[in-house]
Formats: sequence, structure tokens, C-alpha cells
Amino acid sequence: MSQDATNSPAMTDQVREVIEGIRPMLQADGGDIELVGVDEATGVVTVRLQGACKGCPGAAMTLKMGVERHLKQKVPAVTEVVAAQ
Repeated sequence: MSQDATNSPAMTDQVREVIEGIRPMLQADGGDIELVGVDEATGVVTVRLQGACKGCPGAAMTLKMGVERHLKQKVPAVTEVVAAQ
């Protein structure tokens, strides 16, 4: 997903800020996270897990129970977080 004119800079900035807060926790375990895109119309946030997180058996749990839960708490417009293909 690429950012386009339909994305709200405010929502994208909020999501980016939350992800920056999550990154140190993932980096402490040898991983990382990259924001790929925000679809404002659906509330879907696409991220890419990197480093040790990429391919980790716990990656799906990290994505849903960690990243998604945290984003939904901080940015109520977020409906789902998905991994980039």
C-alpha cells in the first residue's frame, strides 16, 4: 500500500508515532518493524516485520496481540494490522 491523497496525514502520523514507540521492544529481540501504509478508508495498517521478527514462529502473535492491540488503543480508527507480502 502506498500513501496517497486519501490518507489522512494525522492518522498516518499517529500510527507512525505509535510504531516508533513499539520499535525499541522489537529491536531488543533482534527484530524491527516498518510502516508500509495506512488505508484510512478501512483502518487497515500494513507493516513489515524485519530482522529476527521476519519468519519468527511468534511473528503472527506479535503482530496481532502486540502491534495491533497497541495501535487500536492509541489510534481508534485502526481496525486491523496486516503484514506486507
